[in-house]
Amino acid sequence: MKPQRQNVSKGGLTISRRVTRSMTTFDRNSLTLPVEVVTEIFLRLPLKSIARCRCVCKLWSSILRSQDFTESFLTRSTACPRLMFAFQVHSEVVLFSSPQLSNPEENSYVYVVATKHLALSPYFSRNYVCSTNGFFCDKTYVILKEEKYPGFAPVIRNPNTGQSLTLPILISKKRYGVQSYIGYDLSYLGYEPIAKEFKVLSMIKSRVSDEWISVDHQVLTLGTKNLSWRLVECCIPHYFSDKWICISGVLYYAAKVNGMSRYSMVACFDLKSEKFSFVKLMETFNRVMEVSTTMVNYNGKLGLLLSRDDSVDVTRASTSFELWVLRDAAKHVWSKHVYMLPALWKDVVEERMVIAGMVGTNVIVLSPWWPKGPAYVIYYNVERKTITKVGIQGMEAYQRKSFHICLNYVENVEIL
Repeated sequence: MKPQRQNVSKGGLTISRRVTRSMTTFDRNSLTLPVEVVTEIFLRLPLKSIARCRCVCKLWSSILRSQDFTESFLTRSTACPRLMFAFQVHSEVVLFSSPQLSNPEENSYVYVVATKHLALSPYFSRNYVCSTNGFFCDKTYVILKEEKYPGFAPVIRNPNTGQSLTLPILISKKRYGVQSYIGYDLSYLGYEPIAKEFKVLSMIKSRVSDEWISVDHQVLTLGTKNLSWRLVECCIPHYFSDKWICISGVLYYAAKVNGMSRYSMVACFDLKSEKFSFVKLMETFNRVMEVSTTMVNYNGKLGLLLSRDDSVDVTRASTSFELWVLRDAAKHVWSKHVYMLPALWKDVVEERMVIAGMVGTNVIVLSPWWPKGPAYVIYYNVERKTITKVGIQGMEAYQRKSFHICLNYVENVEIL
């Protein structure tokens, strides 16, 4: 059926508009423009203006909360990802975001301006350095009346709306005897693009026979009426880590088995099938999961990026980077890339740096471990062998403070 048109006369001026199926949930008579045009206008507004517009009237709130609008906004944000900076200040986490340069000028020093987001939560973890479609997964502790010790409850946060969603408390469903001790917990937030679902994978670590292993693996799907955890089976007891990333519906994180002093494999959790698989790390990966190693999205595949030098961090003395890309998870096939640093490196880098990640497949981004002055990041183009130092303005109040950085951050206006 073709969309009908209505003519509205106001002060001698006739406005013609289409009546579409998407308008049937709104008060059509209160719109003077097609809903598609109104949506396009809203998509061009900054985040703070969108938040204010939600409070204007029920009609605007309905449009701005609709799935069509949130998906369109996310699509635009994905095309222009940003850098997210997290500062730990006493009991708060203060978040800023700035433009992420995709093709920085060669061998130059430029500035970008950061935008401050709402201060978040009294708890902070390394999970903030990795986001999924604009959401972060943190945790809080809840005291249960029937339990002596506090329980673990994951929290999903959206810095763009200032909202947070506390998930049901995570309780171990497996018991390993009276000598087992329930300890550290960790959650990973992933997005399954086919079903368009956010899922949280949580694990509980227990000390069994003098070894730390994950005794529980539980999954929860966001957006359901009754949020509840369901147990998933894992054939290999292992110890998990806070190095993780979600790529194309698969959660990857570093893992090690009992008796191993180092991480010897990468755990892969398919969010669609909710099944585990494991990829062995080659023996030549010496320090591949040390502090300096960063998991990256390399053209849709898992990449492990690290400095090839003996130092844990990247310094003026560093000479090259090493990137391992997982080509075939089933056959445990990796490919190796080596990127040599130019002589200019020693003139630009003055302090210890941390690998923040990669932009695309050509640009490595680094941030200072503890900046001596104003905040900045360094972009290194591995093809051109050019270095761009980018100063971040707007965060002067937190000068000389350590921060965590998240690359490829996208803004999301979805309501939790």
